Amino acid sequence: MKSNSLKPIEIFNNLYSAYGSQNWWPGESQFEIITGTVLTQSTAWHNVTLAINNLKRNDLLELKSLLAAEPELVKSLIAPVGFFNVKYKRLRSLLEYLNNNYIDFDRFYNLPIDKLRDELLEINGIGPETADSILLYAFNRPTFVVDAYTRRLFSRLGYNWVEKASYMEIRKFLMDQIPSDYRIYNEFHALIVVHCKKICKKTPICWNCIFNTWKGVTNENHKNRDYVPISTP
Repeated sequence: MKSNSLKPIEIFNNLYSAYGSQNWWPGESQFEIITGTVLTQSTAWHNVTLAINNLKRNDLLELKSLLAAEPELVKSLIAPVGFFNVKYKRLRSLLEYLNNNYIDFDRFYNLPIDKLRDELLEINGIGPETADSILLYAFNRPTFVVDAYTRRLFSRLGYNWVEKASYMEIRKFLMDQIPSDYRIYNEFHALIVVHCKKICKKTPICWNCIFNTWKGVTNENHKNRDYVPISTP
């Protein structure tokens, strides 16, 4: 990485100053959050909201009722997220895992994070990003969620190595650099997503970026002079 790269905590502080608290994950219950982590795979959050609302209207946003529901009904309700056959299988596998451990739900707060991650990663369709999202957002466990936006932002802020690094390499690096606090991990991931959707897009709006004056910014799109105001709380 470049020696003049902003430190991760400095990146967090800049993002937080610009956008404020994001209050993630959107959801009224732990179960809604957990369900959302599967449904959001490879789709826009708007589609997830539609699917979640469909489940709510049918009184299916609860573990036992969703497990007992007819598969074809559930598939029709989650259809807005796309790939509903695949996502139903993944959701079903996760529900069965939760059902087997639901009596002792406190284990998700108390057992070592690595043990819980390993258990989640054994479930069909649950990868590192989804596993960390469940642990961080549903159970407030301090684990960092890495996604495509994380790679994009950090590679443009001088950390070129993240483009080809593994998920675990990036996760370890960030968790070594940032205080082990689930509240910071929660906000940081949310802020990265917000910034990359507003400004640091595939074709970034560099002229309106909070990092624009920092000499370490690296991309080939400075000729893009589109201006979109950053909304701040």
